[in-house]
Amino acid sequence: MSHPNEVLIGVPGGRARLDTPALLIERSALERNIARMAEFAATRRIGLRPHSKTHKSVEVARRQVAAGALGVCCVTLGEAELMVAGGIPGVLITSPAVTESKIARLIALATKAGPGGVMVVIDNPQNLAALDAAAAALDHPLDVLVDYGANYNRTGAASHVELLGLALLAGDAPHLRLRGMQAYAGNLQHIPERVRRAAAATELRATLAHLVEAAHGQGTPFDIVTGAGTGTHDMDPDGDVFTELQAGSYVFMDVDYRDALADGRNGPPFEVALLVQTAVVSVNGPDWVTTDGGIKCFATDGPLPEVASGIDPSSRYQLFGDEHGKLFPVGPRPGLGARIELVTPHCDPTVNLHDVFHVMEGDTLVAIWPVDGRGKR
Repeated sequence: MSHPNEVLIGVPGGRARLDTPALLIERSALERNIARMAEFAATRRIGLRPHSKTHKSVEVARRQVAAGALGVCCVTLGEAELMVAGGIPGVLITSPAVTESKIARLIALATKAGPGGVMVVIDNPQNLAALDAAAAALDHPLDVLVDYGANYNRTGAASHVELLGLALLAGDAPHLRLRGMQAYAGNLQHIPERVRRAAAATELRATLAHLVEAAHGQGTPFDIVTGAGTGTHDMDPDGDVFTELQAGSYVFMDVDYRDALADGRNGPPFEVALLVQTAVVSVNGPDWVTTDGGIKCFATDGPLPEVASGIDPSSRYQLFGDEHGKLFPVGPRPGLGARIELVTPHCDPTVNLHDVFHVMEGDTLVAIWPVDGRGKR
């Protein structure tokens, strides 16, 4: 099905004529972000396996791999199936595949991807046994990582004893190949004060170094130690514990990460590359105007969107229902149809609310990319 904005591709000044609300990618900023993280990882001699849950886009993943990424991370099997179908190598599924249907899909995906094409995390002996039994159908071992809770405990072994026990079981499983450990601490990524964030990240790396040493001592060495994120990307190469970074939001940035990384940042200067363009649809409020971007347009689990352009940036936005936003202007009130562009509050779930990206180069729409992974489970 065609998109109403397709007619504007290549038209100078088309940005001001977009059908709204529209999710925008600033192409040049995106490409600079991809290049800067790739250069940073290469300089620090650490692998980069970006999280595709941020962009859910085969096109963006291809650009990351072309810049030097080892592959991508995916939370869901649906995302992983999409990436493998798109020719993306080195796909790591960062959440356990537990149910019978998910395990069947995982084995089918591993068959399609071939040796080394797909890895998955495990955090439970029962799941490990089920994966080992299912992987007997493969003509190559299924690559697995033991998942450590990292004091976050969304998934992962909760103790050192449990993690090392899982490693022993995986090492002995005839149809599995133990590749290493995942230790993603999402609770550290958004700590706003850099000093506190750095202290917490340093403490975690010390714990992981102990686990790596203990695993080696019991004969189950970890070739891969993966984790970290955009918030700690420039800290976690220290100490040579992590072998790769899972940072994802750096490609787009959002209000939360922009603010967190602004405090004493010494990493590469990532730019906001993701915006939502809205239009003013009513000017009848006494001290606000109403826009056409609301709860169905922006994630609601973080800060509010912030103005990027179209009005004084100190103007304040509030959610105003499913399809509407309330904007309190500073300075001249915008008129009907005025375009206001906003920085997304939390990029990952905001992307999942949209069908397409409008790829912009200045005032020109240069492409429309699908949000391939929207709703993929």
